[in-house]
Amino acid sequence: MRTSHGTIAAPSSSDAEEAMESHPPAGGHSVRTRSQHQRRKRIVQAAAALASRGGVEAMQMRTVAERAGVALGTLYRYFPSKMDLVVAVVGEEIDLLESSIERRPPGASTPASRAVDVLMRATRGLMREPELADALIRSLIMAEVQTPFGDRMTGLLLRVSAEGLTLEQASEEQRDLAGSLASVWVQELLEMLRGRRTYDQIQRRIETAAARLLAGI
Repeated sequence: MRTSHGTIAAPSSSDAEEAMESHPPAGGHSVRTRSQHQRRKRIVQAAAALASRGGVEAMQMRTVAERAGVALGTLYRYFPSKMDLVVAVVGEEIDLLESSIERRPPGASTPASRAVDVLMRATRGLMREPELADALIRSLIMAEVQTPFGDRMTGLLLRVSAEGLTLEQASEEQRDLAGSLASVWVQELLEMLRGRRTYDQIQRRIETAAARLLAGI
């Protein structure tokens, strides 16, 4: 890269990565894919860090790009809008929850109790970063883009409550019941973020809803 003084400056790591992706060496497809994955992860982590301090308003695209060390145009190639970025951050949170469930599956004996275990784990995880949780939940409620949040939470609840049942295998009624429980959880989480519910109150209400909704699942 040539500076204003005419000397040659070393390219930034971002420039080098983009050049590698544009002109990969022979057999470099895996290098490009790995580099793209790493850059996407950096962007999502930068967005989450900003949202955890100042909500969605802090997730300005230019600020995210600067924090992630990528060009603004690169950011828009990965995420055409701020809401796409919000959805990606939510996806990252669900990934963490699913990893936690895989490492330590709920051990309760009833479908409802296993579902409550998952939802309260998710609550604890989100409330470690209340600004981030508030930003994500509010943004998803007002989202104008299709989000996988509802389907992923519904699928996770089905898997743990019905011992491995997938969305594809579930009946329409089973999907509706698990989806309704996920919706109750989101609404209760919002109430907690507004200061209208305590953690114990949320758990009690989630337990009641799960017992009714998943009684026959």
